[in-house]
Amino acid sequence: MYDTITNKKQSIWIAQREGRAKDSDDRTQPSLLKMLTLRDRKKPIATIEALNLLPLSISYEYDPCDFLKAQEFQLKRDIEGFKKSKQDDLINMVTGIKGYKGKVSFRVGKPLNDIVNPSSLDENDPALLQQIANLIDKEIFKNYEIYTINYIAYDILNNTNRFTNKYSLKEKDNFIKYVNQQVDKVDIENKDIDYLKTKIIEMYANILINHLSVQD
Repeated sequence: MYDTITNKKQSIWIAQREGRAKDSDDRTQPSLLKMLTLRDRKKPIATIEALNLLPLSISYEYDPCDFLKAQEFQLKRDIEGFKKSKQDDLINMVTGIKGYKGKVSFRVGKPLNDIVNPSSLDENDPALLQQIANLIDKEIFKNYEIYTINYIAYDILNNTNRFTNKYSLKEKDNFIKYVNQQVDKVDIENKDIDYLKTKIIEMYANILINHLSVQD
């Protein structure tokens, strides 16, 4: 990877994890950054600088797997040690590829080298990679595209009218119908409808919550 970027001058796309976080609270994993510094563990900052990392924010209006993620949340809550089967993974993959995503936004953020001030970091600090991960997350959150349903989900989840100027009553009703339709797709025993609805709403609200957390 280091050779491809520094010598061959070619880009590499890195997926931070297998799909999005189940609750859409996406975070950069310090373990990924640790992997990127393996070339020279004694100089992690210089190694990361040489890779010229570029945060990319990808915002989907709808997550076609939202009901499957909500279903998994309940199964993990109700069944100790629950793990998805290979068949479940396949269903998630097919649903994610073929399912409706609505509008999709790609935004390229500032290069990490323009965000990080090396002089402010201590290479011997055990929390170094977490600090860098937080800076990457801040850039990604800042560049999220916020859709109408994110505002609606935020207000419903927090029982507030903070963003009522961002949507109409009809749009709110349509979102509530959408959530109900997605919950209807969940096929498990002892289906906890209220819990499933809340988990889906959280997925759409967390995107806005993270975006708001980094606004100046």
